[in-house]
Amino acid sequence: MSNLEKTIAKAFLEMAEGLENGSYGVRPKIALTGMGSEHGEENAMAAAKMAAARGVDVYYIGTLEAEGVTTVKVADEDEGHKKMEQMVENHEVDGAVTMHFPFPIGVSTVGRVVTPAKGKEMFVANTTGTSSADRIEGMIKNAVYGIIAAKASGVQNPTVGILNVDGARQTEMALKQLQEGGYEFQFANSARADGGAVMRGNDVLQGTPDVMVTDSLTGNVLIKMLSAYTTGGSFEATGYGYGPGIGKGYEKLILIISRASGAPLIANALEFAAQLVRGKVFQVAAEEFAKAEKAGLSKILEARKAAAKPAAEEEEVKAPPAEPVTASIPGIEVMDLEDAVKALWKAGIYAESGMGCTGPLVMMSEANHAKALEILQKAGYVG
Repeated sequence: MSNLEKTIAKAFLEMAEGLENGSYGVRPKIALTGMGSEHGEENAMAAAKMAAARGVDVYYIGTLEAEGVTTVKVADEDEGHKKMEQMVENHEVDGAVTMHFPFPIGVSTVGRVVTPAKGKEMFVANTTGTSSADRIEGMIKNAVYGIIAAKASGVQNPTVGILNVDGARQTEMALKQLQEGGYEFQFANSARADGGAVMRGNDVLQGTPDVMVTDSLTGNVLIKMLSAYTTGGSFEATGYGYGPGIGKGYEKLILIISRASGAPLIANALEFAAQLVRGKVFQVAAEEFAKAEKAGLSKILEARKAAAKPAAEEEEVKAPPAEPVTASIPGIEVMDLEDAVKALWKAGIYAESGMGCTGPLVMMSEANHAKALEILQKAGYVG
Protein backbone atom coordinates (compact mmCIF):
# COMPACT_ATOMS: atom_id res chain seq x y z
CA MET A 1 0.00 0.00 0.00
CA SER A 2 1.39 3.42 -0.98
CA ASN A 3 1.73 6.34 1.45
CA LEU A 4 -1.17 8.10 -0.31
CA GLU A 5 -3.38 5.03 0.06
CA LYS A 6 -2.42 4.79 3.76
CA THR A 7 -3.28 8.47 4.30
CA ILE A 8 -6.68 8.05 2.60
CA ALA A 9 -7.40 4.88 4.59
CA LYS A 10 -6.49 6.64 7.85
CA ALA A 11 -8.77 9.57 6.98
CA PHE A 12 -11.72 7.26 6.30
CA LEU A 13 -11.02 5.34 9.54
CA GLU A 14 -10.97 8.58 11.57
CA MET A 15 -14.19 9.67 9.86
CA ALA A 16 -15.88 6.37 10.70
CA GLU A 17 -14.73 6.51 14.32
CA GLY A 18 -15.88 10.13 14.55
CA LEU A 19 -19.33 9.27 13.25
CA GLU A 20 -19.55 6.40 15.70
CA ASN A 21 -18.64 8.45 18.81
CA GLY A 22 -20.29 11.68 17.71
CA SER A 23 -17.08 13.69 17.40
CA TYR A 24 -16.89 13.96 13.60
CA GLY A 25 -16.91 17.59 12.52
CA VAL A 26 -16.34 18.83 16.07
CA ARG A 27 -13.47 21.30 16.43
CA PRO A 28 -12.34 21.25 20.07
CA LYS A 29 -11.76 24.67 21.61
CA ILE A 30 -8.29 24.83 23.16
CA ALA A 31 -6.75 27.88 24.85
CA LEU A 32 -3.03 28.65 24.59
CA THR A 33 -1.16 31.07 26.84
CA GLY A 34 1.45 32.68 24.61
CA MET A 35 3.35 34.99 26.95
CA GLY A 36 6.38 33.85 28.95
CA SER A 37 8.07 31.67 26.32
CA GLU A 38 11.85 31.94 25.97
CA HIS A 39 11.24 32.11 22.21
CA GLY A 40 8.77 34.98 22.29
CA GLU A 41 5.08 35.30 21.54
CA GLU A 42 5.69 34.84 17.80
CA ASN A 43 6.74 31.25 18.50
CA ALA A 44 3.48 30.51 20.32
CA MET A 45 1.35 32.19 17.66
CA ALA A 46 3.10 30.17 14.94
CA ALA A 47 2.05 27.04 16.85
CA ALA A 48 -1.52 28.33 17.17
CA LYS A 49 -1.75 28.80 13.39
CA MET A 50 -0.37 25.30 12.74
CA ALA A 51 -2.87 23.71 15.11
CA ALA A 52 -5.77 25.73 13.66
CA ALA A 53 -4.88 24.35 10.24
CA ARG A 54 -5.15 20.84 11.71
CA GLY A 55 -8.72 21.30 12.96
CA VAL A 56 -8.34 22.88 16.39
CA ASP A 57 -10.19 26.06 17.41
CA VAL A 58 -7.32 27.87 19.10
CA TYR A 59 -7.99 30.67 21.58
CA TYR A 60 -4.68 32.49 21.79
CA ILE A 61 -4.24 34.37 25.08
CA GLY A 62 -1.74 37.16 24.54
CA THR A 63 -1.21 40.27 22.44
CA LEU A 64 -0.79 38.91 18.89
CA GLU A 65 -3.46 38.30 16.25
CA ALA A 66 -3.62 36.03 13.22
CA GLU A 67 -6.18 34.81 10.72
CA GLY A 68 -7.85 31.56 11.79
CA VAL A 69 -6.99 32.07 15.48
CA THR A 70 -9.19 33.74 18.12
CA THR A 71 -7.14 36.16 20.21
CA VAL A 72 -8.04 36.93 23.81
CA LYS A 73 -6.13 40.12 24.62
CA VAL A 74 -4.29 40.38 27.95
CA ALA A 75 -1.67 42.79 29.24
CA ASP A 76 0.86 40.36 30.74
CA GLU A 77 1.65 36.75 31.58
CA ASP A 78 -0.10 36.77 34.99
CA GLU A 79 -3.31 38.17 33.52
CA GLY A 80 -3.09 35.60 30.73
CA HIS A 81 -2.78 32.72 33.17
CA LYS A 82 -5.77 33.94 35.21
CA LYS A 83 -7.78 34.34 32.01
CA MET A 84 -6.93 30.80 30.94
CA GLU A 85 -8.07 29.36 34.28
CA GLN A 86 -11.29 31.36 34.07
CA MET A 87 -12.02 30.12 30.54
CA VAL A 88 -11.45 26.50 31.55
CA GLU A 89 -13.54 26.86 34.72
CA ASN A 90 -16.42 28.48 32.82
CA HIS A 91 -16.23 25.89 29.99
CA GLU A 92 -15.57 28.62 27.43
CA VAL A 93 -12.91 26.25 26.11
CA ASP A 94 -12.57 22.46 26.28
CA GLY A 95 -9.01 22.59 27.55
CA ALA A 96 -5.81 24.60 27.62
CA VAL A 97 -2.09 24.39 26.90
CA THR A 98 0.14 26.44 29.19
CA MET A 99 3.70 26.71 30.50
CA HIS A 100 2.96 26.15 34.20
CA PHE A 101 0.08 25.13 36.43
CA PRO A 102 -0.07 24.26 40.17
CA PHE A 103 -1.71 20.82 40.10
CA PRO A 104 -2.84 19.46 43.49
CA ILE A 105 -1.07 16.46 44.94
CA GLY A 106 -2.63 13.37 43.35
CA VAL A 107 -2.66 14.92 39.88
CA SER A 108 0.29 14.69 37.50
CA THR A 109 0.91 14.98 33.78
CA VAL A 110 1.42 12.25 31.20
CA GLY A 111 3.90 13.34 28.53
CA ARG A 112 4.09 12.12 24.96
CA VAL A 113 7.24 11.84 22.89
CA VAL A 114 8.50 10.52 19.58
CA THR A 115 11.42 8.22 20.36
CA PRO A 116 14.61 8.69 18.32
CA ALA A 117 15.57 5.10 17.45
CA LYS A 118 12.37 4.08 15.65
CA GLY A 119 10.23 7.23 15.48
CA LYS A 120 7.66 5.54 17.74
CA GLU A 121 5.32 7.50 19.98
CA MET A 122 5.55 6.76 23.70
CA PHE A 123 3.68 8.13 26.73
CA VAL A 124 5.86 9.06 29.71
CA ALA A 125 4.02 8.57 33.00
CA ASN A 126 4.62 11.03 34.50
CA THR A 127 6.40 14.31 33.81
CA THR A 128 5.21 17.12 36.12
CA GLY A 129 3.16 17.21 39.29
CA THR A 130 3.07 14.54 41.99
CA SER A 131 0.69 11.58 42.04
CA SER A 132 1.61 10.81 45.65
CA ALA A 133 4.09 11.96 48.31
CA ASP A 134 5.15 8.28 48.45
CA ARG A 135 7.42 7.49 45.51
CA ILE A 136 6.26 3.94 44.82
CA GLU A 137 2.57 4.71 45.36
CA GLY A 138 3.05 7.55 42.87
CA MET A 139 4.56 5.23 40.27
CA ILE A 140 1.72 2.71 40.69
CA LYS A 141 -0.79 5.50 40.09
CA ASN A 142 1.29 6.80 37.18
CA ALA A 143 0.80 3.48 35.39
CA VAL A 144 -2.99 3.94 35.54
CA TYR A 145 -2.66 7.60 34.53
CA GLY A 146 -0.52 6.64 31.55
CA ILE A 147 -3.01 4.01 30.42
CA ILE A 148 -5.79 6.62 30.61
CA ALA A 149 -3.88 9.14 28.48
CA ALA A 150 -2.92 6.50 25.92
CA LYS A 151 -6.45 5.10 25.59
CA ALA A 152 -7.99 8.57 25.28
CA SER A 153 -5.46 9.24 22.50
CA GLY A 154 -6.57 6.20 20.52
CA VAL A 155 -4.18 3.47 21.73
CA GLN A 156 -6.69 0.75 22.54
CA ASN A 157 -4.49 -1.72 24.46
CA PRO A 158 -1.36 0.15 25.58
CA THR A 159 1.60 -1.87 26.81
CA VAL A 160 3.21 -0.78 30.08
CA GLY A 161 6.89 -0.77 30.98
CA ILE A 162 8.54 0.45 34.20
CA LEU A 163 11.77 2.43 33.94
CA ASN A 164 14.66 0.91 35.92
CA VAL A 165 14.71 3.52 38.69
CA ASP A 166 14.47 3.26 42.47
CA GLY A 167 11.17 1.55 43.30
CA ALA A 168 10.71 -0.14 39.90
CA ARG A 169 10.56 -3.69 41.30
CA GLN A 170 8.08 -2.77 44.05
CA THR A 171 5.97 -1.00 41.45
CA GLU A 172 6.09 -4.08 39.21
CA MET A 173 4.94 -6.33 42.08
CA ALA A 174 2.04 -4.02 42.90
CA LEU A 175 0.96 -3.80 39.25
CA LYS A 176 1.08 -7.59 38.97
CA GLN A 177 -1.24 -7.76 42.00
CA LEU A 178 -3.54 -5.33 40.24
CA GLN A 179 -3.49 -7.57 37.14
CA GLU A 180 -4.29 -10.61 39.28
CA GLY A 181 -7.20 -8.68 40.77
CA GLY A 182 -8.69 -8.26 37.30
CA TYR A 183 -7.31 -4.95 36.00
CA GLU A 184 -6.56 -5.72 32.37
CA PHE A 185 -3.39 -4.39 30.78
CA GLN A 186 -0.32 -5.88 29.15
CA PHE A 187 3.27 -5.49 30.32
CA ALA A 188 5.82 -4.59 27.65
CA ASN A 189 8.90 -6.79 27.23
CA SER A 190 12.30 -5.09 27.29
CA ALA A 191 14.24 -5.11 24.03
CA ARG A 192 17.29 -6.24 25.99
CA ALA A 193 18.14 -9.96 25.85
CA ASP A 194 16.90 -10.68 29.37
CA GLY A 195 13.50 -9.10 28.65
CA GLY A 196 11.06 -8.33 31.46
CA ALA A 197 8.76 -5.43 32.29
CA VAL A 198 11.55 -3.28 33.79
CA MET A 199 12.83 -1.04 31.01
CA ARG A 200 16.41 0.07 30.31
CA GLY A 201 17.79 3.15 28.57
CA ASN A 202 17.66 1.29 25.25
CA ASP A 203 13.90 0.90 25.69
CA VAL A 204 13.52 4.65 26.21
CA LEU A 205 15.29 5.33 22.90
CA GLN A 206 13.34 2.65 21.04
CA GLY A 207 9.93 3.31 22.60
CA THR A 208 9.54 -0.33 23.65
CA PRO A 209 6.37 0.25 25.74
CA ASP A 210 3.44 2.44 24.82
CA VAL A 211 3.51 3.75 28.40
CA MET A 212 6.82 4.22 30.23
CA VAL A 213 6.22 4.43 33.99
CA THR A 214 8.59 6.42 36.19
CA ASP A 215 8.57 9.03 38.94
CA SER A 216 7.68 12.52 37.71
CA LEU A 217 11.12 14.05 38.36
CA THR A 218 12.84 11.42 36.22
CA GLY A 219 10.02 11.68 33.68
CA ASN A 220 10.59 15.42 33.48
CA VAL A 221 14.26 14.90 32.59
CA LEU A 222 13.33 12.22 30.03
CA ILE A 223 10.84 14.40 28.22
CA LYS A 224 13.21 17.36 28.09
CA MET A 225 15.96 15.20 26.59
CA LEU A 226 13.70 13.42 24.09
CA SER A 227 12.14 16.72 23.00
CA ALA A 228 15.37 18.67 22.53
CA TYR A 229 18.18 16.17 21.86
CA THR A 230 18.64 17.49 18.29
CA THR A 231 18.86 21.16 19.32
CA GLY A 232 21.24 21.20 22.26
CA GLY A 233 18.43 21.68 24.74
CA SER A 234 17.42 25.29 24.12
CA PHE A 235 14.51 24.48 21.77
CA GLU A 236 12.12 21.58 22.33
CA ALA A 237 11.50 20.57 18.73
CA THR A 238 9.75 17.19 18.77
CA GLY A 239 6.97 15.39 20.60
CA TYR A 240 3.80 16.64 22.28
CA GLY A 241 5.03 18.16 25.53
CA TYR A 242 4.50 17.27 29.16
CA GLY A 243 0.86 16.36 28.68
CA PRO A 244 -2.44 16.54 30.58
CA GLY A 245 -2.89 16.54 34.34
CA ILE A 246 -4.57 13.24 35.27
CA GLY A 247 -5.96 12.31 38.69
CA LYS A 248 -8.96 10.61 40.26
CA GLY A 249 -11.96 12.95 40.09
CA TYR A 250 -9.92 15.69 38.37
CA GLU A 251 -11.71 17.15 35.35
CA LYS A 252 -9.74 20.17 34.14
CA LEU A 253 -8.01 19.51 30.84
CA ILE A 254 -4.73 21.40 31.31
CA LEU A 255 -1.69 20.36 29.26
CA ILE A 256 1.83 21.52 30.07
CA ILE A 257 4.58 22.74 27.76
CA SER A 258 7.75 24.53 28.85
CA ARG A 259 9.30 27.94 28.22
CA ALA A 260 11.78 26.17 25.93
CA SER A 261 9.06 24.51 23.80
CA GLY A 262 9.22 25.35 20.11
CA ALA A 263 6.30 26.00 17.78
CA PRO A 264 6.16 22.44 16.30
CA LEU A 265 5.91 20.89 19.78
CA ILE A 266 3.33 23.44 20.98
CA ALA A 267 1.21 22.77 17.88
CA ASN A 268 1.40 19.05 18.69
CA ALA A 269 0.37 19.78 22.30
CA LEU A 270 -2.70 21.67 21.05
CA GLU A 271 -3.54 18.74 18.78
CA PHE A 272 -2.93 16.33 21.69
CA ALA A 273 -5.45 18.33 23.76
CA ALA A 274 -8.00 18.17 20.93
CA GLN A 275 -7.45 14.42 20.63
CA LEU A 276 -8.14 13.99 24.36
CA VAL A 277 -11.37 16.00 24.02
CA ARG A 278 -12.51 13.82 21.13
CA GLY A 279 -11.39 10.71 23.01
CA LYS A 280 -13.48 11.75 26.05
CA VAL A 281 -10.51 11.60 28.43
CA PHE A 282 -12.52 12.18 31.61
CA GLN A 283 -14.95 9.39 30.73
CA VAL A 284 -11.99 7.09 30.04
CA ALA A 285 -10.43 8.16 33.34
CA ALA A 286 -13.59 7.39 35.33
CA GLU A 287 -13.83 3.96 33.72
CA GLU A 288 -10.17 3.10 34.31
CA PHE A 289 -10.19 4.28 37.93
CA ALA A 290 -13.33 2.20 38.54
CA LYS A 291 -11.70 -0.88 37.01
CA ALA A 292 -8.48 -0.38 39.01
CA GLU A 293 -10.46 0.13 42.23
CA LYS A 294 -12.48 -3.02 41.58
CA ALA A 295 -9.18 -4.87 41.10
CA GLY A 296 -8.03 -3.74 44.55
CA LEU A 297 -5.95 -0.60 43.93
CA SER A 298 -6.79 1.05 47.27
CA LYS A 299 -6.12 -2.16 49.21
CA ILE A 300 -2.76 -2.59 47.47
CA LEU A 301 -1.76 0.99 48.29
CA GLU A 302 -2.95 0.69 51.92
CA ALA A 303 -0.98 -2.55 52.34
CA ARG A 304 2.12 -0.73 51.11
CA LYS A 305 1.61 2.11 53.60
CA ALA A 306 1.08 -0.32 56.46
CA ALA A 307 4.28 -2.17 55.60
CA ALA A 308 6.23 1.09 55.42
CA LYS A 309 5.00 2.51 58.78
CA PRO A 310 7.47 2.60 61.67
CA ALA A 311 6.67 0.60 64.78
CA ALA A 312 5.89 3.71 66.81
CA GLU A 313 2.92 5.64 65.42
CA GLU A 314 3.51 9.29 64.61
CA GLU A 315 1.75 11.99 66.60
CA GLU A 316 -1.65 12.73 65.10
CA VAL A 317 -1.95 16.34 63.99
CA LYS A 318 -5.28 17.80 62.90
CA ALA A 319 -5.67 20.59 60.36
CA PRO A 320 -6.78 24.01 61.62
CA PRO A 321 -9.94 25.53 60.06
CA ALA A 322 -9.53 25.90 56.29
CA GLU A 323 -8.87 29.31 54.73
CA PRO A 324 -7.88 30.53 51.23
CA VAL A 325 -4.26 29.67 50.40
CA THR A 326 -2.85 32.32 48.07
CA ALA A 327 0.81 32.34 49.16
CA SER A 328 3.32 29.52 48.73
CA ILE A 329 6.78 28.35 49.80
CA PRO A 330 8.78 26.28 47.27
CA GLY A 331 12.00 24.28 47.64
CA ILE A 332 10.70 21.46 49.87
CA GLU A 333 11.71 17.88 49.14
CA VAL A 334 8.67 16.01 47.84
CA MET A 335 9.14 13.23 50.40
CA ASP A 336 9.00 15.85 53.20
CA LEU A 337 5.99 17.71 51.82
CA GLU A 338 3.25 16.22 53.99
CA ASP A 339 5.44 16.47 57.12
CA ALA A 340 6.05 20.17 56.38
CA VAL A 341 2.30 20.75 56.09
CA LYS A 342 1.75 19.02 59.43
CA ALA A 343 4.47 21.14 61.05
CA LEU A 344 2.45 24.23 60.11
CA TRP A 345 -0.82 22.65 61.27
CA LYS A 346 0.83 21.95 64.62
CA ALA A 347 1.66 25.68 64.87
CA GLY A 348 -1.97 26.58 64.15
CA ILE A 349 -1.41 27.59 60.52
CA TYR A 350 -3.72 26.11 57.88
CA ALA A 351 -1.64 24.84 54.93
CA GLU A 352 -1.98 22.62 51.88
CA SER A 353 0.52 20.82 49.67
CA GLY A 354 0.74 21.46 45.95
CA MET A 355 2.97 21.26 42.92
CA GLY A 356 4.11 24.21 40.81
CA CYS A 357 6.26 24.38 37.70
CA THR A 358 9.43 24.51 39.84
CA GLY A 359 8.48 21.62 42.11
CA PRO A 360 6.66 20.94 45.40
CA LEU A 361 4.97 23.80 47.27
CA VAL A 362 3.44 24.35 50.67
CA MET A 363 0.58 26.83 50.37
CA MET A 364 -0.91 29.09 53.05
CA SER A 365 -2.61 32.49 53.40
CA GLU A 366 -0.69 35.69 52.65
CA ALA A 367 -1.06 36.71 56.30
CA ASN A 368 0.70 33.54 57.50
CA HIS A 369 3.44 33.42 54.85
CA ALA A 370 6.28 35.02 56.85
CA LYS A 371 5.55 33.02 60.00
CA ALA A 372 5.23 29.77 58.00
CA LEU A 373 8.58 30.40 56.29
CA GLU A 374 10.24 30.93 59.67
CA ILE A 375 8.78 27.68 61.04
CA LEU A 376 9.82 25.63 58.01
CA GLN A 377 13.32 27.12 58.04
CA LYS A 378 13.78 26.30 61.75
CA ALA A 379 12.53 22.75 61.11
CA GLY A 380 15.01 22.34 58.24
CA TYR A 381 12.46 21.89 55.45
CA VAL A 382 13.72 24.91 53.50
CA GLY A 383 17.02 26.81 53.45
